[in-house]
Amino acid sequence: MTTQALAEHLGGRQTLGCDIRSDLDLADLIRSGLPVKAVENVVKTGALRATELHALVIPRRTLAHRKRRWGRLSSEQSDRLARVVRVVTSAEEAIGDGAKAARWLRKPNRALQGRRPLDLLASDVGARLVERELGRIEHGLGA
Repeated sequence: MTTQALAEHLGGRQTLGCDIRSDLDLADLIRSGLPVKAVENVVKTGALRATELHALVIPRRTLAHRKRRWGRLSSEQSDRLARVVRVVTSAEEAIGDGAKAARWLRKPNRALQGRRPLDLLASDVGARLVERELGRIEHGLGA
């Protein structure tokens, strides 16, 4: 997964207000808080459904408050959004098709003890488990 691909899912330069050329650039932006427009872009492009975003990243009311008050997510909310988008981007790259990757993320997975990969993205440990499965897929070892 490339940092540039992740930045594009978040809305690219137009939304983020800067170019993301490295993981360090992304880390700095996350620390200062991603723009709320990045959340809107993730939903608009179909990377996540609004209900999934509210469950995994930021509750609806909190998002509305952030939008009205600051226009930026907190560093913790930004980190959660970046984690989820990183895994979605990795799934698209490993599987080779956005629609198939979306189905894979939402379907119970035997290797994850019947859990849906998307549901595991609420924690860093869960995201690492999903990324491990994606690595197996990329190397022809997973389904």
